[in-house]
Amino acid sequence: MFGKTKDGTPEGERVPAPVQQFQRLAAQSSALQSSSAKASDEVSSISAGMTVVGKISGQGTVQIFGRIEGELHASTVLVAEGADVEGDIVADDLTVGGRVKGTIRASRVKLNGTAAVEGDIFHRSLSIEENARFEGSSRRDDTATETPRMPLARPAVQAQKPSQVPSHLAPDSAPKINGAPDKGAHANPAG
Repeated sequence: MFGKTKDGTPEGERVPAPVQQFQRLAAQSSALQSSSAKASDEVSSISAGMTVVGKISGQGTVQIFGRIEGELHASTVLVAEGADVEGDIVADDLTVGGRVKGTIRASRVKLNGTAAVEGDIFHRSLSIEENARFEGSSRRDDTATETPRMPLARPAVQAQKPSQVPSHLAPDSAPKINGAPDKGAHANPAG
């Protein structure tokens, strides 16, 4: 007569929003760990309400539920719904459900429907779910996780000295006709 919902609560009973969010984040986390072939025992988390400023680098899985201001390098990264990263991310596997503002370099990138990404994505494979927001450019790059090469330097263009500028191009020179000043250029039309 009285059944239970999928999450185990009695039918008709509402689950508080924080509990729903925790259940959703826990499901994302377990899905990420089980789907990663290289998942190791090394899992680090930045919890909701926490802000980390600086460079984070590691080999295992990094789960972000809070905020990061700086670079992030890890094997597997999960930016959960509600999380915020302002900085570049380098990873083998990246799943974004929150907000990222910066350049992404990852072999496999997945933008969930709740993702908001502002920046360029360099990847081997990219999937974008419906309703995800992505503002930037994406480029397939088999070496996406390697250190980017510096662009070639362009030769500097030397500016000409004012004395080298021909007089007919000088900004404060009066209009000339055949080398002589044009007397009509400054004439008063009323007079």
